[in-house]
Amino acid sequence: MAVQDVMTTDGKRSMFSIAALRESHRVGDRTRIAALVIALLVIGSVFSLLFSVTTGASDASMFDVLANLGGQADALTTRDRIIIFDIRMPRAILGFLVGGSLAVSGAVMQGLFRNPLADPGLVGVSSGAGFGAVIMIVLGGSIAMPVFNLLGIYALPLAAFGGGLVTTLLLYRVATSNGQTSIGTMLLAGIALGALTGALTGLLTYMANDQQLRDLTFWGMGSLAGATWMKIAAAAPIILASYIVLPFMARGLNAITLGEAAAFHMGVPVQRLKNIAIVTVAAATGASVAVSGGIGFVGIVVPHVLRMVIGPDHRYLLPASALLGGSLLIFADVLARTIVAPAELPIGIITAAVGGPFFLWILLRQRSRLAL
Repeated sequence: MAVQDVMTTDGKRSMFSIAALRESHRVGDRTRIAALVIALLVIGSVFSLLFSVTTGASDASMFDVLANLGGQADALTTRDRIIIFDIRMPRAILGFLVGGSLAVSGAVMQGLFRNPLADPGLVGVSSGAGFGAVIMIVLGGSIAMPVFNLLGIYALPLAAFGGGLVTTLLLYRVATSNGQTSIGTMLLAGIALGALTGALTGLLTYMANDQQLRDLTFWGMGSLAGATWMKIAAAAPIILASYIVLPFMARGLNAITLGEAAAFHMGVPVQRLKNIAIVTVAAATGASVAVSGGIGFVGIVVPHVLRMVIGPDHRYLLPASALLGGSLLIFADVLARTIVAPAELPIGIITAAVGGPFFLWILLRQRSRLAL
């Protein structure tokens, strides 16, 4: 096995093997498993969408919906078409986009920080994005009116993107020293940033009027109840744009598992990769929070489960995370709106009930590596 002796950025010599990464891919290669899993997830995603739009008070079945989409107009009654295409379908599509973006954001952050505990919700990125959205809700009719008028339907997701971006940059700045990112510092800094943005959000909530308070209630625990085609039009371009850059980050995230110095000498532009990853996470998380509120733990559960099945190769992990995250959030939303029907649970309660114990399990597995 070829070993290269190279000079690191701080002037010290470091021994590492470029062949080690290739060797690690050959030993326990899960390419076929990953391809099979992704194919199954594609099928599962279609099923989850159909299951969501046909679950509830309407009597329409999956076959009726498919027949209507295939051009058979009389397959659905007028009432069923309104329920499915104006209420349930926007909700299902928005849930798929939000779940996929949160899962992908978690996978990117875990790859960048090289730790399965990284997650936009846990380290304060989601709370920063929520703060940006709350600024636009409370101040959009006064101080921020020119911005709101200029950006239109994109004002809310772009404000959330800005809040998430600033929080992510601060987090990375605080947690990184001499080219090394401290996971303990990252988690503690995330708690501090989450508390700060929470306090500022509380201040704006105190200033809000009755109408704004009703809108802000939406952010408390997350929900897809307000899903509309207009919200999809506002969030989908930002989320889909973040997906476009994923294939270009996969190789760099794979290389960075060997360390930043090793990745640099393998030809990976490490600093540019960090910048792209930070902007991607902020964009995806910000747009998601803007239309769904705070939904936690999707970004930590989904990538970790997939790593146990298909391995850590980000070429497969990132698209698989998008598919599984979207499907899981759709099923969580169906459970949230049917478990106490005709009332509805906030979807954040469902994801927290599942993600909380899962996070504790990961923490127990990783405690020997965490020097907290």
